[in-house]
Amino acid sequence: MGKSVKKRPSAVVAPESALAMPTPAGRKADKKDARKAETRKAETKKAATKQAATKKAAGKKIARKKSAAPPAPPQGVGASPAVLDRLWALVQDRRGADPAISHSARLLSRGTAKVAQKFGEEAVECLIEAVSRNRDALVAESADVLYHLIVMWVDGGVRADEVWAELQRREGVSGVAEKASRARSLPLELGLGTTKIP
Repeated sequence: MGKSVKKRPSAVVAPESALAMPTPAGRKADKKDARKAETRKAETKKAATKQAATKKAAGKKIARKKSAAPPAPPQGVGASPAVLDRLWALVQDRRGADPAISHSARLLSRGTAKVAQKFGEEAVECLIEAVSRNRDALVAESADVLYHLIVMWVDGGVRADEVWAELQRREGVSGVAEKASRARSLPLELGLGTTKIP
């Protein structure tokens, strides 16, 4: 048995104007209109980019003004520089601990070169955040730098109070004068018999 197949109506026919071939003059006009449209589109995009850049620059100025404000008070209860003394004592105590359970012990067990390398890595991360003007990340990376500096002190047998005493000795002395005195004394300490650095 055969099925009867109904014919579908043919596709909708476009109006005659759409089927007509454009004339050379018509093609030139179409190209010219297309170029004008592209130019308008590019100008609009350029204006939007410029406006976004202006807003971004204004935001940076506001951010700089905010960062110029006085620093926020310490957030932790009892936060003070004494935390560095406590941290030094903790790292010193962990020096002999099991490296499997103490990060400080693990760092110290790897030797001076690894301790110094880790300090350098943290210092670079801190510098990156400073240059990026990312205040919160700078605070976090600064804490990492101080921790790894203290690990390096413990590894080198330096006590925190020795560093504080050196800072106190330098207090009130011009940084320029202090650096100059070190530059003059270094060649003599090396036995060169002159204060001029070769």
